[in-house]
Amino acid sequence: GEDGELWIGGEGVTRGYWNRPELTAERFADNPFHDGRMYRTGDLVRREAEGALTFLGRVDHQIKLRGHRIELGEIEAAMETLDGLTQAVVSAQTMADGDVRLVGYYTGAVQAEARLKAALSDRLPAIMVPGRMVWLEAFPLTPNKKVDRAALPAPTVAEQASPAPAPAVVEASPLVAQGASESDVQAKVAAIWARLLGVDGITGRSNFFDLGGHSLLAVQAHRALREELGAARLAITDIFRFPVLQDLAKRVAAVADPAAAKPRGEAAARPVVLAEPAVPPAEAAALPQPVAVSTHPRNDALAQAMARRRAMRARRAGQRGA
Repeated sequence: GEDGELWIGGEGVTRGYWNRPELTAERFADNPFHDGRMYRTGDLVRREAEGALTFLGRVDHQIKLRGHRIELGEIEAAMETLDGLTQAVVSAQTMADGDVRLVGYYTGAVQAEARLKAALSDRLPAIMVPGRMVWLEAFPLTPNKKVDRAALPAPTVAEQASPAPAPAVVEASPLVAQGASESDVQAKVAAIWARLLGVDGITGRSNFFDLGGHSLLAVQAHRALREELGAARLAITDIFRFPVLQDLAKRVAAVADPAAAKPRGEAAARPVVLAEPAVPPAEAAALPQPVAVSTHPRNDALAQAMARRRAMRARRAGQRGA
């Protein structure tokens, strides 16, 4: 059968909420099949072939994340099938940078975050695997003894198995100094991660994706590393090939060009003069003079395209004049 919201009707349905007309209007409706009213439970269910109803989750716990509609109850059900977990709750948390990420909370035996994610990856699509896993001794409850999702704690930095000594997390320098040590580069990469992921205490063994990173944040990290550390030859795939901080730092150090680094948020001020395509001398006079533009890659590409178009128009004008 199809998935749908469960409504309850019959003589046992009450008239509504006491002195709460707005909530009564939202939750109760006239029964189209029999006399009386129906109650909207908010439960998402599926009717099986034999007539049984399978509980899938809550309608009000559906979210849309990066273009995908996700039922949080389905993730919670998958988590509760894992050995050692007694109860699970999944919440969509808005981080300091405005990015929305899934956080899985659980009670039971404390387990390695990476192991839980790996186990869920066998049961769920990647978009539904929480970016963080948080153990709780007990869930916060409302006066009605339901899980108080608003009171769930914000996740802290992910713990790493056998962590190496943590490098100092410092403000990323605008330049990677010539001959900078590996630990210096690692500290600068860690600072960029901390800024984008909103976490502290990053170590050399920290994993970008275990800390809550995803493909969109990987793009931001790639851009920041290229611009702030002069790693213009760093490929976006390197973020995925080297998710551990110390490995990525080695890769950045290998491809960084100190002269190409830029201070964070500062556009390059040094103008360049773009060379025009070679044209016959008679046509050169018809071309506009070269202009100084920013060295930002997008501006360079735009200026070069405009130069080619100007040269093409000039050649066509010369051909028509002939």
